[in-house]
Amino acid sequence: MNIKALLPLITLVGLGLTHPAHAWQMPKVEYSADSYMETADTTMKGKLNYAPGKERREYNQGGNKMVMIQRLDKKVTWMLQPEEKTYMEMKIPKEGRKDDISAYKIDQTTVGPEKINGIMTTKSKMIMTGPKGNKLGGFFWTSKEGIVVKMDAISVQKKSRERIKSELKNLKVGKQHASLFEIPPGYTKMDMSMGGIGRMMMGGDDEKPNEKPKKKAFGLKDAIDLMK
Repeated sequence: MNIKALLPLITLVGLGLTHPAHAWQMPKVEYSADSYMETADTTMKGKLNYAPGKERREYNQGGNKMVMIQRLDKKVTWMLQPEEKTYMEMKIPKEGRKDDISAYKIDQTTVGPEKINGIMTTKSKMIMTGPKGNKLGGFFWTSKEGIVVKMDAISVQKKSRERIKSELKNLKVGKQHASLFEIPPGYTKMDMSMGGIGRMMMGGDDEKPNEKPKKKAFGLKDAIDLMK
């Protein structure tokens, strides 16, 4: 799967960017939810905590807990491994990121109101066309606060087509504790160039020859690749 082709859509959902045709607005409220994201062969399930400019996602990968904290205010992403009490830090460039959607032409049409998981939302159809002709488009369900509660979209790049779906459940709008977006005390910083990261944590698998590939969970390697 060409997951980098999906970065603009992942940015829309993962960082809470909504209504990009209207000044790339981000939700101004804080909230928590159970998050689910799926592509043809990758799934991401976990807890999501959000505050303007900050986001925390927790996953279980092969029985191990993984935490990804994005701090747009500090221009960094932290990948935490709670079992080892270690973390890695990746800088977020100020401009020129591979998931930069500012160069996309966007056509957005409002479909109408629809209730999703108990939340009243506005359903919209959106088509995003990149400078190289690649397209991303589909349907978005957005709450009154500007939160993307659900998304069902397709990325088209050359001859490749990828579908991505996401959904939030148990959405609760409210103040999030500041400590959720910080590195806990006692954690050791890990050099990105260091080896020794487990095969499982790097998104490896134990598939046997001639065995049909299994759907992979979103691993640490996938998360790191998204930030490059």
